Amino acid sequence: MNIEVWSDFVCPFCYIGKRRLEEALAEFPEADQVEVSFKSFELDPNAPVDSDKNTHERLADKYGKSLEEIKQMTEGVRQQAAAVGLDFQFDTMIPTNTFDAHRIFQRAFEQGLGDQVSEQLFHAHFEKSKHIGDQETLTDIAMQAGMSKEDVEAALTEGKYAEAVRSDEQEAQQIGVQGVPFFVINRKFAISGAQPKEAFLNGLRKALEEEQKTPAFESIGDDGDGVCKDDNCDI
Repeated sequence: MNIEVWSDFVCPFCYIGKRRLEEALAEFPEADQVEVSFKSFELDPNAPVDSDKNTHERLADKYGKSLEEIKQMTEGVRQQAAAVGLDFQFDTMIPTNTFDAHRIFQRAFEQGLGDQVSEQLFHAHFEKSKHIGDQETLTDIAMQAGMSKEDVEAALTEGKYAEAVRSDEQEAQQIGVQGVPFFVINRKFAISGAQPKEAFLNGLRKALEEEQKTPAFESIGDDGDGVCKDDNCDI
């Protein structure tokens, strides 16, 4: 079973949704049969790397609300995060552009370190208020997750990693992703947003049931006609 997850490292619900999926998998008996693959999605490709406004100020500008209204909104999100063991620091987190973070993630994914790097990027942004648009900071984060400095330099200089980011985003557009997180199970079942754990469990069970009742191939022709089995051939 394969789960593809489109997400961005500055999306609070992406981190919350990641935890809720993990909680569901912890209760799913066939979790060892599930492979989770994260994919790149930029909420704001035009966001500046460095901003003179904090997260609350940028959100107030974006939604046309007062700072007090925004703080009430983020408090609700903070409480949702706390319910899954996350400690969001909206007062100090740094808004930034995530393109470089996604390029590094693509290199990490290629090397089998995608899960480790994505977790560290989420943690650095939301809980440690690290500047994940800054290349030096990104290098430190990636190295803590097991990448080498040379790997990070390759991610930021070789064009194929930028192309991989754009390919994920183009694929999201093709399948109709309107926002993240967006979870696709076996390319048949979709879960949009940081749904409750029960929604993920329901999706996993549906996908497993579908796998068990659907044969791998549709048979055409007469079964067993002209077939050799082990050392026996019907001639």
